[in-house]
Amino acid sequence: MRRGCLALIGVMLAGLPATAQDASKGEAVFKRCRACHAIGPAAQNKAGPALTGIVGRKAGTVAGFNYSDAMKDAGSGGIVWTEQTLEQFLASPDTFVPNNVMASPGIKNPDDLKDLVAFLKLHK
Repeated sequence: MRRGCLALIGVMLAGLPATAQDASKGEAVFKRCRACHAIGPAAQNKAGPALTGIVGRKAGTVAGFNYSDAMKDAGSGGIVWTEQTLEQFLASPDTFVPNNVMASPGIKNPDDLKDLVAFLKLHK
């Protein structure tokens, strides 16, 4: 009986993600982005667009920001910022949206990506 319970628990845990998103860690990751981006209720566009409410927004659509043609085309082509699309873009901006002008080589650590997206999701 005990082995059966342990096996069942093991099967249940196997279906869980290896790491959980941690918004507080994501805030630390966001410090790399602050030179160009702001987030929060009073956020203004800087060298990059304000990121408040990014999750669920169509790419290239923050009012008052002068986007590259590549990013405007990405939005008109149907890219919406979801957890998945944000992780793909932030991992390799030039691959996900070729010819965009974001000056980031990308975030290579998958945990950092998930944590950053969790932080972005808090700011609706």
